[in-house]
Amino acid sequence: MHDVIKDISDFIFISDAPAHADIIFIPGCSYPELPEHAAKLWREGFAPLVLPAGKYSVKHGRFQGVRSKADVYNGDYRTECAFITDALLKNGVPASAILREDRSEYTQQNAFFSRAVTDGLGLRIEKAIIVCRSFHARRCYTYWQLAFPDTAFCMCPVSTNGIAKENWFCTENGVDRVLGELARCGNQMTADIKKSLFPGSVEPNGQGCGSF
Repeated sequence: MHDVIKDISDFIFISDAPAHADIIFIPGCSYPELPEHAAKLWREGFAPLVLPAGKYSVKHGRFQGVRSKADVYNGDYRTECAFITDALLKNGVPASAILREDRSEYTQQNAFFSRAVTDGLGLRIEKAIIVCRSFHARRCYTYWQLAFPDTAFCMCPVSTNGIAKENWFCTENGVDRVLGELARCGNQMTADIKKSLFPGSVEPNGQGCGSF
């Protein structure tokens, strides 16, 4: 069983040391730990721009509120992007360095709609940092790689929900979360990967299966 746990861990939990990049991407979320970490990377000079993404989860149809530190991040947030933007501002990132994508409702859209934002501004993204939840890293990496096929990515995830590479298999919640991600990496991406490999043969399903 040890080999199975290790193989799943190595696949799902991908992480890199921070490296200088053109932009920091943040997938839609309600966890302040992500924008706090992204702001730290910005303050340390790893990238000049930050692009938070997300309207709200298609599963819930509204922004459900901040998951921690609600006394600090207590705005009337209507979207994930609005929450993340406020957290970035409160952690020292100026408005001039923050781009915004506030239409997406699942991870696939987070990535492809972020591409629409950078293309619309005429930005060429050669290298990017992604700050996401640690157990969400593989799915984020794959979708952003599909959306930005010529970009090199540096994954700088943050552990949330008490779930990390070293302990996810110690609780039922951790197993549910991580194996859920493993399943989504297959069933959500089939059409997108086929389209990348065989252009014109299929259309992406655009569903995201409603879980983030």
